[in-house]
Amino acid sequence: MHNVISLKILPRTQGLHDSVAPPLVTLKDIFLTFGGQPLFENLTLYISERDRLCLVGRNGSGKSTLLKLLAGSLESDRGERVVRGGIRISCLPQDPEMSSEETIEQYVTRGLFQDHQDHQNQGFQDQGHDGFRVAMMLDEIGLEGGRLLGSLSGGEKRKAALIRAFAGEADLLLLDEPTNHLDLPAIEWLEQKVREFKGAVVVISHDRMFLTHLSQATLWLDRGQIRRLDKGFSAFDDWAETLLTQEEGETRKLEKLIAEETRWSRQGISARRKRNQGRLRRLYALRQQRSEQLKQPGTVRGLEAQSGESSSRVVIEARHISKSFAETPVVKDFSIRLLRGDRVGIIGPNGIGKTTLLRVLMGEMKADSGKIRWGLNLRPTYLDQHRASLDPDRTLWETLCDTGADQIMVRGEPRHVVGYLKDFLFEESQARSPVRVLSGGEKNRLVLAKTLAKESNFLILDEPTNDLDMETLDLLQEVLDDYEGTILVVSHDRSFLDRVVTSTLVFEGEGKITEYAGGYSDYRRLRPLPSPIKTRDRLVAEPDKSRLSSKSASKPQRSQSQRLSYHQQRLLDVLPQEVAQLEEEKKQIERELSDQEMFSRDPEHFKRISTRHAHVMETLTVKETQWLELTEIKETLEQEK
Repeated sequence: MHNVISLKILPRTQGLHDSVAPPLVTLKDIFLTFGGQPLFENLTLYISERDRLCLVGRNGSGKSTLLKLLAGSLESDRGERVVRGGIRISCLPQDPEMSSEETIEQYVTRGLFQDHQDHQNQGFQDQGHDGFRVAMMLDEIGLEGGRLLGSLSGGEKRKAALIRAFAGEADLLLLDEPTNHLDLPAIEWLEQKVREFKGAVVVISHDRMFLTHLSQATLWLDRGQIRRLDKGFSAFDDWAETLLTQEEGETRKLEKLIAEETRWSRQGISARRKRNQGRLRRLYALRQQRSEQLKQPGTVRGLEAQSGESSSRVVIEARHISKSFAETPVVKDFSIRLLRGDRVGIIGPNGIGKTTLLRVLMGEMKADSGKIRWGLNLRPTYLDQHRASLDPDRTLWETLCDTGADQIMVRGEPRHVVGYLKDFLFEESQARSPVRVLSGGEKNRLVLAKTLAKESNFLILDEPTNDLDMETLDLLQEVLDDYEGTILVVSHDRSFLDRVVTSTLVFEGEGKITEYAGGYSDYRRLRPLPSPIKTRDRLVAEPDKSRLSSKSASKPQRSQSQRLSYHQQRLLDVLPQEVAQLEEEKKQIERELSDQEMFSRDPEHFKRISTRHAHVMETLTVKETQWLELTEIKETLEQEK
């Protein structure tokens, strides 16, 4: 195949407002093949200033490849890449290349030199502004610039790569799975940095909450083409479901092919939306039960006084346990009582002692003081954060069925191995394939299938979401939703915790662990960040409570009246129409801006509509936020009547 590549550099505009400029990067009619199969066909995409885009799509659809095309590190077989002159593009790959002998400061500085090609021969000291900014960010994230990369953990390496990406103050930031291996404080720091970033951002991530907080538009890479939704990730499921339904109706003759091609979309969007309503209601009911348990008299940090209750209902009862290493308290005077059916999440910074707490509660490590009692007939299943190793030479069938039979016992019930593999999104043809041919996401699904088949009434999951794609995360959530036993899970995935757990144990420093009813978002409503990272308006003041110690602390703070004010109700009535009008105007403007020749043909008109587009976007963001906040207030007041 002939390599026909066209790269254009457009002149940087002078004397105009930032919004009055052609797109930063445009991909036009891109064609790319891998292994003889087309990955992209006639794909067209443009990235404009101030864009906040999330890029979603099933595994293998080419998301990371598309970022490389945007960055210019990969060439297409055919097509055109147009870059505005003078802009800088910074890319965080999923697996950055690092030399173990290089220091953090050297690694970040080398990235600055690559971003500033005209300064390649100057020393780091000549980059005073950049050097100061790098030092500030290293201090913010808790890294020492003189440490060797080879001595860093996975999370620390990811932090160093992020600092390198941000340090050059690029015009376009491309982030591929930026939250991988980060703990919650680091993810929250990253969210703040992205919000403060003045350029455009395109991000690939499996972290639903990260995408929901930061995206203003969604790019869906589906079968080699890009579909764009001018709304953030929170609107993706409904939009994708609508598109797929329309497509299925229009192409009945290809129904089987479409079902195969969009299997992930169907299972991850349509089925999830329909099934999750009942599951969410059940989860909310369980959270309310846990909240009431925490408020009962005689409770010590979630521990009820024993009153002759049948021990079979008690899973674990820990009283005043403590554990220290080298005189540093990891767990201090902690008490909890886990009952059958509880689903408890554990969160805290990396290295603070989450895994230690699990080991102490399970009896694998002895506490320095305190008592632990386990329930009768306890059958735990443990999934550690490093995963059990898979034999690459065994088939998927042999991995699940050691005896070579065609059935596997799944939590005490016989299942055909192929049917069980289909539950975990494998095709029948893969059953006899060796493990070595699986992708990383497929290997993770196989490990989960093997682990979750074990008969148990108590699941202990240590970072089960690490390295899982969004498809597998949804599958794991569904499996846990149907699990009837008790769950204890360590995770940094906030959306996963919100959708699974009934209460959350939070490491708050110096060995102190506090239990909050609900998931991560419930905890944050009670304990907001010191430096707020949320994008909400000031319509609702957050509670100043530090614990769920009373009935009033179990619900968000509400206004003194039991209904919306006249002004709030009036806003709630008119905002939907105003938002719809702004959405329509935004689409019309963007249709005009998609004309690549407009800037050269009529720069004054381009300037006018670009300025108007920026104003519409800002107004739309404000009004949508007000609408959502007022709706939340109204629903809360109705529930509390």
